[in-house]
Amino acid sequence: MTPLLATARRVLAQLRHDPRTIALMLLVPCLLLALLRWLYAGNAPMFDRIGGPLLGIFPFVVMFLVTSVATLRERSSGTLERLLTLPIRKFDLIGGYGLAFGLMAVLQALLATGLSLGLLGLDIAGSTWLLLLVAVLDALLGLALGLLVSAFADTEFQAVQFMPAVVLPQFLLCGLFVPRDDMQPALRVISDVLPLSYAVDAMNQLTTSSHVGGDFVVDIAVVAGSAAAALVLGSMTLRRRTA
Repeated sequence: MTPLLATARRVLAQLRHDPRTIALMLLVPCLLLALLRWLYAGNAPMFDRIGGPLLGIFPFVVMFLVTSVATLRERSSGTLERLLTLPIRKFDLIGGYGLAFGLMAVLQALLATGLSLGLLGLDIAGSTWLLLLVAVLDALLGLALGLLVSAFADTEFQAVQFMPAVVLPQFLLCGLFVPRDDMQPALRVISDVLPLSYAVDAMNQLTTSSHVGGDFVVDIAVVAGSAAAALVLGSMTLRRRTA
């Protein structure tokens, strides 16, 4: 078994004995979407308009939080230091974490998408499979950024503190509250470099149109490329232990 797969197997074994983390990853996005549907119980068109983008945003936020804290815990406990004394590359460690949490991200996206389109009655114009694809990519983006920022935190509390700096600006400028074309020029420039903006653009296209074109391909390519870049940077900045 390769070091990458061995790392992924170890992380999954740990998660199996941590039901609270599993519930946080798999159930919280579903509960938030159900709460949103209840909030718009008398306004189904509004739920259809924002439900799609939030189907990607909620998993993004949850995966960012879980992976950043979980990776920091591994380093502060000395687990990473012990592993890095073995003949294993840093990329194998980060890739193993990414693979393990990526499987959880796929399950998360399947549950949230199935619940939204089924029980909650989310109505979209585009393809269900493409909606699922974007939801998975959003969750993978969240976990990749979580793995990256964990390298710059010394405690689990500091890892959580990265949320306002990394997640909230993307949430505010992704186009959910104000269309990106209507933003002030400076804010639009910032929005253009934030990967979550492209995830929301892709979700909006699927929500409102049955046809996807080049813009949709560009959007998902940016999200996937950002996740891959974050994983590579995370492997380059990985430290053995907390100072």
